[in-house]
Amino acid sequence: MVQRYDIAIVGSGPAGLSASLNACVRKKKFIIFGNKNYSDKLIKAVKINNYLGLSGKSGVEFKNEIDKQLSLMNIVVTEEKVNTVFAMGSYFIIVSDKGTYEAKTVILATGISFEGAIDGEKEYLGRGISYCVTCDAQLCKNKVSTIISYSSKYETEAEFLLGISSEVFYVPVYKADVKVNSKIHVIKDKVISIEGGYKAAKVQLKNESIKTDYVFILRDRISPIQLVPGLKMNENHIAVDRLMQTNIKGCFAAGDAVGKPYQYIKAAGEGNIAALSAIEYLQSLK
Repeated sequence: MVQRYDIAIVGSGPAGLSASLNACVRKKKFIIFGNKNYSDKLIKAVKINNYLGLSGKSGVEFKNEIDKQLSLMNIVVTEEKVNTVFAMGSYFIIVSDKGTYEAKTVILATGISFEGAIDGEKEYLGRGISYCVTCDAQLCKNKVSTIISYSSKYETEAEFLLGISSEVFYVPVYKADVKVNSKIHVIKDKVISIEGGYKAAKVQLKNESIKTDYVFILRDRISPIQLVPGLKMNENHIAVDRLMQTNIKGCFAAGDAVGKPYQYIKAAGEGNIAALSAIEYLQSLK
């Protein structure tokens, strides 16, 4: 049975965590998706000088303080990557790489990705391009699959596909050594475009091309407009009003995803507003 929540929070940076604190205090049933480090940007910070009350702390020290606070409030981050959020009118369906959830409201705190879309990616999304191996692997049974990977942690996805597809190509868009089964074709080359007819059929690289039946693009972050169909954008950011409401009723956004300045204190404040707005929206449904 699919669990339904009052609030689903996508992202575990300062904006998402701040939203989760407020949801917890207001005794709402919520789930927050992210990772155990909360934010890669956070833990890499050498020193934080612009967060009230935390002057001079490193990102790791800041994370340790967050650990203590979340532990005291029994808040646990669900370590799953959200691939799609569907607005269903009175509720949302959230599809992750490990399951499906439902929520009355959604808060997008996904941060911002500086990785541009691949030429052809938007055109063929859903027609031979997917962001989730677990979701769509069965479509590749006895077919040729290609993974364009932005992180070494997705190497296990290639191993999984190897047991389903007739052939697997793996194109790493990162510098670390690739450690996968020798039966997987690893091609270290620059991705130029994804091409085809009605559906994707070829990955064009700088020095060669791969004929393929399906392409998986695996990034830590998915652009908001691809994550939530119908979401209104303001250039590269999610368009919101002062209450952090997007153009989709019941969907809110906060943090770097909604615009500059990219600062922790600004993100935390917006996460607070987004949670309070979501709670007010929930009350209006009664």
